Amino acid sequence: MNSFKILIPHFKNYKKDLVFALISILVSALSGLYQPKLLENIQKALMAEQRQSVIQDEILLIALGIIAIIAGIFNVYYASRLAQGVTSDLREETYAKIQSFSLENIEKFSAGSLTTRLINDMNQIMNMIMQLFMQMLRMPILIVGSFIFCIIIIPRFWWATIFMVALIFGFGFFVLKRMNALFEKYQAKMDQISNQAQETLQGVRVVKSFNQGPQEIKKFNQTSNKLNDYNIVIGYWFSAVMPAFQLIAYLVITLVVYLIGQSITAHPSDVTVISPFVNYVLTLLWAVMIAGMVMMQFARATISLGRIDEILKTEPTVKFNEKAFKKPLGGSVEFDHVSFTYPDGDKATLEDISFKIPAGKMVGIVGATGSGKSTLAQLIARLYDPTKGKVEIGGHNLRDVSEESLRKTVAFVLQKAILFSGTIASNLKQGNSRAKLHELQRAADMAQASEFIQRYNDSFDHEVEERSANFSGGQKQRLSIARGLISKSPILILDDSTSALDAESEKKVQEALEHELPDTTTFIIAEKIVSVKNADTILVLDEGKLVAQGTHEELLKTSPVYQEIYNTQRAKNAGGEK
Repeated sequence: MNSFKILIPHFKNYKKDLVFALISILVSALSGLYQPKLLENIQKALMAEQRQSVIQDEILLIALGIIAIIAGIFNVYYASRLAQGVTSDLREETYAKIQSFSLENIEKFSAGSLTTRLINDMNQIMNMIMQLFMQMLRMPILIVGSFIFCIIIIPRFWWATIFMVALIFGFGFFVLKRMNALFEKYQAKMDQISNQAQETLQGVRVVKSFNQGPQEIKKFNQTSNKLNDYNIVIGYWFSAVMPAFQLIAYLVITLVVYLIGQSITAHPSDVTVISPFVNYVLTLLWAVMIAGMVMMQFARATISLGRIDEILKTEPTVKFNEKAFKKPLGGSVEFDHVSFTYPDGDKATLEDISFKIPAGKMVGIVGATGSGKSTLAQLIARLYDPTKGKVEIGGHNLRDVSEESLRKTVAFVLQKAILFSGTIASNLKQGNSRAKLHELQRAADMAQASEFIQRYNDSFDHEVEERSANFSGGQKQRLSIARGLISKSPILILDDSTSALDAESEKKVQEALEHELPDTTTFIIAEKIVSVKNADTILVLDEGKLVAQGTHEELLKTSPVYQEIYNTQRAKNAGGEK
């Protein structure tokens, strides 16, 4: 129940809707609850031939019915506004929290699970809030009121009413306990199927290239069938609850009517109470059934609330000092005995790395696959914190700076270029929201993107489709580089960001970086040595260790690892030319 606390701050933003929803529930429930009692009065008045009383009670009965209908309409309106508003605010709060997460946090939850929580779990919570203010708060009034009227109408059969309520609630709690465990398993399986679908769709090219469609279908069907199994079991419980409740209520009604029939000569006035008694029992039954259904939805929504609460209570593993200054840090970078191990790893990816780069230098980073090149770049951008040692930018330990300051300082261009739905301009302006057209043009020129942007009639306003499906790999990389250049950050990291470019375009991009960004510290991670041979200094990584540092010419003389990489690549190029 502690998870419900996350809703309280959001309810405070909708006090008017909350108050009117509660008032309309109260009016609707009380007006409906008194109607069977009026029917009893009408029957007694008819037997006593009190025509005036009959007319008065009938008018009052009609009035109560109209009031109940109007109150019900208002209740639906305000409950809907309340549910939509609270859920929307909670979703926005949750999304903002996710945006504060580090990569470690994201990987721990998984993107598929977070997506499911933002959509499926939020829908469960919205339905719960609507049911709470449309049904759940009404049900206690109807249950208690019907129970009291049943006893008032026929006091000597009070035990039958209590017996019925005890049986219904006992069976209801038994079922609810079983359903909670099923709902938890269902939500976990929903996460799994969401992850599988997302992973397969993102890697659809690989799936089709290696003819893995049948295998992926089989995996998906297995998970889907398990999810269906849970749904069927949940359905079985739902289908058993209502008939069981009805059986209990009808048995009690039958018993009471039989007992009244046995004693009708001693209590002739009981004829007038049979109808209202049955009405109140059926009202009680209906209220308990609806409450049972709502409680089952609550059980599912409680699991969803717990999953949202888990996100909100999770602290980012990378925390910034937001009290620190917000201006850029400067362009110098220093690693001081830095080691790093991934959270789920048992071996260090980087070991005892130390180097110092002055501002405005171009730095190449080379090494075999798995040597830690990208990990080193991620530590500069503080996507992770080092396990040991410290990273400084502009003389400031990254653990002591504000996030705004660091993001203004470092621009990171990934190998896998990611563009968002919108326009070319909107994607480039993610690097600098205030960028003018001439700045967009300059960045596009440097990234060699102008040649295809100019072919579009709408130029920078050309649409970027979902997952940037209307651009090639090379075009996406060029736009991604342009986005990094527009930020004008003191430090620019290119993580193998020219791998999809042809040799001529890559050469032009490198020349632009050398001549157009003299004050920017540029880190170029590359598989090919030719991409970094003109760098001011090159870092050579091997199995997570910095084994050499120097210029291209120096490393050819002093570093066996660098020599091996260079000779291997030169041999491949020579073989390719032949």
